[in-house]
Amino acid sequence: MNTAHTHADSPKILVIGEALIDIVATDQGTISHPGGSPANVAFGLGRLGVDTELLTALGDDEFGSRIQDHLGAANVKLRSGCINLDRTASATALLATDGSARYEFDIVWDLAPYWLDPMPRIVHAGSIGTFLEPGAEVVASILSQAKGHALVTYDPNIRPALLGEHRKALATFERTASSCDVVKLSDEDSHWLYPGLGLEAVASTILELGPTLVVLTRGADGAVLTTRAEQIEIPAVRSEVADTIGAGDSFMSSLLFGLLAQGTTALCATQLEQLGRGAVAGGALAVRHSGAMPPTLEELTGLLEELDKATADNVRAS
Repeated sequence: MNTAHTHADSPKILVIGEALIDIVATDQGTISHPGGSPANVAFGLGRLGVDTELLTALGDDEFGSRIQDHLGAANVKLRSGCINLDRTASATALLATDGSARYEFDIVWDLAPYWLDPMPRIVHAGSIGTFLEPGAEVVASILSQAKGHALVTYDPNIRPALLGEHRKALATFERTASSCDVVKLSDEDSHWLYPGLGLEAVASTILELGPTLVVLTRGADGAVLTTRAEQIEIPAVRSEVADTIGAGDSFMSSLLFGLLAQGTTALCATQLEQLGRGAVAGGALAVRHSGAMPPTLEELTGLLEELDKATADNVRAS
């Protein structure tokens, strides 16, 4: 998809999906912070200096205000009409003494019909927002509008507890993927969607739905980027892990940052490697901090320069 022909006053990237408050409850009390995969992706793009807007659904309440302040700190703008719920969504993780977690969700997802005018360069959708009705129908309509006019990307970020019957969830995922140019998913997502299929077969199955590029993340084993002509494996970057909260969303933000620069027209192996290295580096930087704190552009550029230097030194040494 060539994204060069776009409206001058549109945001570079529009992210669509849920924003919520993540609450962690333990015997010692509770802590909470803004979250939701699409909101995290938008926040990560803002930290990278990308002109980004978020289309979401919030309540006119304390949680909604916290989310707006959080996004504003990264210069992410909310599209008009986002304050439309009785209460802002939340997800509570109840931690047992052995560290295991049980999740409780208080999520309503609803959007008014929406028209993309002007058209962004990239439209990204994700997670609960593409599955949970009534808002999911509006998201599907927006992606259909964008197809052929913007680069359309998707991260299902599967939450089994909210998806109900597998057959219906898979049908929704495949219908959404068919409107997209790029689909990114984790190995856990792929195993849930396509149990019994290896990652290479999952990538091939999704490519047959219509996307140009499928990106599969594998945690500590890096990522695989697959087109109809190429497949590139990107190794993980070693990091001291504080926690993995938001690592996949930071990967997605960094991937979108790379796609904004080069699109997906005639991706060659070199371009795929550059996209993959940038995305993996973004995820690696995120795990070095507690909470969902994606890198700044300076941090991402610095790590990539370090990796380039290490590669060059290894080549000279050999």
